[in-house]
Amino acid sequence: MKRKEYSIAVVGATGAVGTEMTKILEERDFPVSRISLLASTRSAGSSVEFRNRDVTVELLFEDSFEEVEIGLFSAGGAVSEKFALIAADAGCIVVDNTNAFRMDPQVPLVVPEINPHAIAQYKKRGIIANPNCSTIQMVMVLKPIYDAAGIRRVVVSTYQAVSGTGKKAVDELLDQTRDVLNFQTAECNVYPHQIAFNCMPQIDVFMENAYTKEEMKMVNETRKILEDDLIGVTATAVRVPVCCSHSESVNIETEKKLTASDVREILSGAPGVTVIDDPASSKYPLAIDASGKDDTFVGRIREDESIEKGINLWIVADNLRKGAALNAVQIAEILAREYL
Repeated sequence: MKRKEYSIAVVGATGAVGTEMTKILEERDFPVSRISLLASTRSAGSSVEFRNRDVTVELLFEDSFEEVEIGLFSAGGAVSEKFALIAADAGCIVVDNTNAFRMDPQVPLVVPEINPHAIAQYKKRGIIANPNCSTIQMVMVLKPIYDAAGIRRVVVSTYQAVSGTGKKAVDELLDQTRDVLNFQTAECNVYPHQIAFNCMPQIDVFMENAYTKEEMKMVNETRKILEDDLIGVTATAVRVPVCCSHSESVNIETEKKLTASDVREILSGAPGVTVIDDPASSKYPLAIDASGKDDTFVGRIREDESIEKGINLWIVADNLRKGAALNAVQIAEILAREYL
């Protein structure tokens, strides 16, 4: 029997995440009958290769979702706030990669390896939210530990690549690096400070509590995904001069005592997680090794000697793939397999 195929739209198709979405749909042989690549006037008319043919990028407008069954959105919150609702009203199930609907109680926030059951709630609004990239890779590791021993508190510091901001940020890093090495003044357009050879402890805007929006996303999204509002979570998000893949230092206080050996064993069996933890041989996850990979990598697993039930971890993942595009396509795969 021929498998059913689906009409797919990628919104923000020429952006960093949208480009990755189209590529991953092809890589994973998603059953696509028709693909619509949608973008702004700046990109409309250009072409993107999909399955050995050039697909013309079309202008996004209100009637773009007629007969579209699944829409993968990654064009910014303002675009999603307007067009995701239009798409859902037209019968298109939206998988949204922005912050527009993540904390909406009627919209499921999904990481397929962690809470696939939540996808069933899409029927309430026709929308499924993709979590923040830094949240996704963290909960990929937290959930197996949570299931084994419970979690009281998480302290996370992120080291986030500039690709999380988009192509212009990557270009700015490369341009600034060249300028500094040539003893020229580095020009800042994307970030408020020079990012080349620097670390900047600000991702997104500051809120009234002195945390950034990015940091509070990690707090609130982690609790929603793990379905536990009692977990204490605090975050410091830092932008670093790396092109791709986010890294995180995570300290976990569990309910039940786990040894480092226990954690290695637990995570070695976790879906989508690869343990690289041989410090004697200087083997641990690196951003340059994670780029282009689908798994979430974890290492530097050790007990926190300052508290009885503490574990320290180092987590790395490609923020454009598992942190965004891959996660969205995995959600679409479950939709196609179990709900449509």
